[in-house]
Amino acid sequence: MTSLTIIGIYLVILLLLGVSSNRLFRGTSLDYMLASHSIGPFLLLMSLFGTTMTSFSLVGSTGKSYAVGIGVYGLMASSSALLHPLCFFMIGLKVWRLGKTHGYSTQIEYFKDRLDSQRIGWVLFPVVVGFVIPYVLIGILGAGGTINAVTQGVFPEAFASSGGGIPAWLGSLVICGVVLTYVFFGGMRGTAWANAFQTTVFMALGVITFFVLVKGVGGKEGFLESMQAASSAVAPGKLSREAMPHRIYFAFLLVPFSIGMFPHIFQHWLTARDANAFKLPIVVHPLFVMIVWAPCVLIGTWASAASVGIPDTLPSAAILGFLVNKHSGEVLSGLLTAGILAAIMSSLDSQFLCLGTMFTRDILGRRGGDEKKSIFYARLFVVAIVAVCYGLALLASTAKNVSIFNLGIWCFSAFSALFPVIVAALYWRGLTKAGTYASIITTAAVWIALLRDADWGNNTHYSFLGQHQIVTLVAASTIALIGVSLMTKRPSESTLAKFFPDHHRD
Repeated sequence: MTSLTIIGIYLVILLLLGVSSNRLFRGTSLDYMLASHSIGPFLLLMSLFGTTMTSFSLVGSTGKSYAVGIGVYGLMASSSALLHPLCFFMIGLKVWRLGKTHGYSTQIEYFKDRLDSQRIGWVLFPVVVGFVIPYVLIGILGAGGTINAVTQGVFPEAFASSGGGIPAWLGSLVICGVVLTYVFFGGMRGTAWANAFQTTVFMALGVITFFVLVKGVGGKEGFLESMQAASSAVAPGKLSREAMPHRIYFAFLLVPFSIGMFPHIFQHWLTARDANAFKLPIVVHPLFVMIVWAPCVLIGTWASAASVGIPDTLPSAAILGFLVNKHSGEVLSGLLTAGILAAIMSSLDSQFLCLGTMFTRDILGRRGGDEKKSIFYARLFVVAIVAVCYGLALLASTAKNVSIFNLGIWCFSAFSALFPVIVAALYWRGLTKAGTYASIITTAAVWIALLRDADWGNNTHYSFLGQHQIVTLVAASTIALIGVSLMTKRPSESTLAKFFPDHHRD
């Protein structure tokens, strides 16, 4: 109960912080959706990093490294640390300048202008939402699994079927309710404040978690001795990447590019106060990735040793929570769990707000006019998307040992396949409306076909013609984009001059 009380207090503080930001609310849709372009370097850094570090990074990486070993760090963390800042510089900064100049709030608004196509939103919106929902499910499933694992035995009679812990469905419901509340009232400013607070919390407590679990898993008095003992107990194959095929490693280099087409990251870029706000995220992001990913991967690898005693029936999403519950006292367990939940919620809030913004601006077409109605519709869709995602999470939780890491990879593969679209839009005058449509539709069709062929993601070793699905998706999307663009008419010269003012007509 002590741990549960600490978690409850943390959630209340988070609610108060998010709702308090409403006092600075200016009553405009621009302020609700983009915080009136007032986000400085520190808040932008914390928002971008907090949004990218989901339960995939903490819960998912721990579960995956438990299964396959330390090579998980090379699969995701090292490449993300280098390629994410590259995307911030090459994509984010350019997007911000265009958004500031032309008043964009969503990526669909940008594509409408860039391609002279007012209907592209009707194609891009359902595709993007369909790809974001698995990402949202990662957070909801991770939150519920963590709370259940940490509270095991607290309620032996009330929740006997859940091991005496708070059921995952109830834990997920509470987290969704908290996030929904501060997003509903605080908008982008509340989201940015909450993200800054939560990123600070999960990074600080993550370091503490690492030290505590190293001592618990290693079982020695000294920290270094515990690390050595924990490593020596792990099977040799999991202490290197030699068991992982090279094609998998090269395929995973494409995963970090997904950040370039995430709609919630796109929206965060547009909130920046000025171009200088991007300097801190570009420089510091690699260090933050190492601080978060390295401990999680090491802990998961060490946990794979038989001496640690992980039950065979324990879902991968609950491994980190199980270790926290086993090797820390009640007070520390509550604090560490709060840190895990902070990482999860710092992504959910941005995703919920982004989907509400896109629905209001791109589907309802509310740009200007009655500001109160625009905000009302944005909030209404946020509530709807939270309800839908929670329902889907309940369905997904019935699957046998659903893998948060695998679910995340399918999501990232889809957005990586759309990455050529944003690159071409920003840097290639030859991109056409038809080429963009072809790329988006091809990506959606191939993704659904491959996902179905992979038993809807349950086949964790799936490949298509010997290649990882992300390679197939990126290749199909790029071929469709370039091939159709070369055969169809470009936008008008006036449109191209608007986005490429320094180029002469070719």
